[in-house]
Amino acid sequence: MNVGDKIPEILGIDQNGQEIKASDYRGRKLVLYSYPKANTSGCTAEACSLQAHKDELAAAGYEIIGVSKDKQEAQKKFAEQKGLEFPLIADTDTTLLQALGAWGEKVNYGKRYMGILRTTYLVNEEGIIEKIFTPKEIKTKIHAEQILDHIKQ
Repeated sequence: MNVGDKIPEILGIDQNGQEIKASDYRGRKLVLYSYPKANTSGCTAEACSLQAHKDELAAAGYEIIGVSKDKQEAQKKFAEQKGLEFPLIADTDTTLLQALGAWGEKVNYGKRYMGILRTTYLVNEEGIIEKIFTPKEIKTKIHAEQILDHIKQ
């Protein structure tokens, strides 16, 4: 997906078994972010950064939704262990990740494989993508500050 595209209506099932739809958030802005794997160092840093700045993001009109390929049980455990107060979508079949363009070829130690590309989408009140933070732009420990800096521009 690109800036100006509308996000899919069906986003998926969260850690609590709730279906999450784009229309559930109509009239509100979203920080929709994809991360490779729950409870890994980078993903934990990113999630905790967003949680720590949740109120500031909310004051700017944004709600947070995370998505990874992890199963619902892993997402629930991650949310409980880290005190995350936002939906984490369990996209086990990568439907949403592929639709967003957050699923693609990665290289690790010379080995090529398909995986989640850490990406963040800022979505407006109508479900339209207004900004995309690419994997190379995201600094996991301060990602919420990166988003807030962009919003303030």
